[in-house]
Amino acid sequence: MVVNLKAKKRLASRVTGVGVHRIKFDADHLTDVADAITRENIRSLITANTIKIDSFTGTSRGRAQTKKAQRNKRGTKQGSKQGRKGARVGKKEIYVAKVRSLRRLLKIAKDRKELTNPEFWALYKKVGGNTVRNKAHLRQLMEEIVAKRKN
Repeated sequence: MVVNLKAKKRLASRVTGVGVHRIKFDADHLTDVADAITRENIRSLITANTIKIDSFTGTSRGRAQTKKAQRNKRGTKQGSKQGRKGARVGKKEIYVAKVRSLRRLLKIAKDRKELTNPEFWALYKKVGGNTVRNKAHLRQLMEEIVAKRKN
């Protein structure tokens, strides 16, 4: 006897919160499924594995990710670059990054009590005025100040 179980599938999809096409019935127990009328009956059949839910299959992003990685990799080597250095990364961005890293270094030195407050501010102003070239230069200036204080 062939039974139309469309309504049962719809009910099971409502109970589980998945799409109708993901609901699968066990072929051996179709009569049990046909007898189930309430949501509670459907839940008990799901726990008994008479009604199964297929796992969700999405679109694979693997190929798309590979292509994106290839696109991003192109044109980054020395011969492919066009325009001057400032055209790719602006002067201001470079300055801001440098100043932030130098100020971080200064703050750490001050927190460790390696610099006194007036020494800290003297160096801070030098960093802001773009007198300090890089971290190594800042460390050198800090050593000079500390040596001067000890003498």
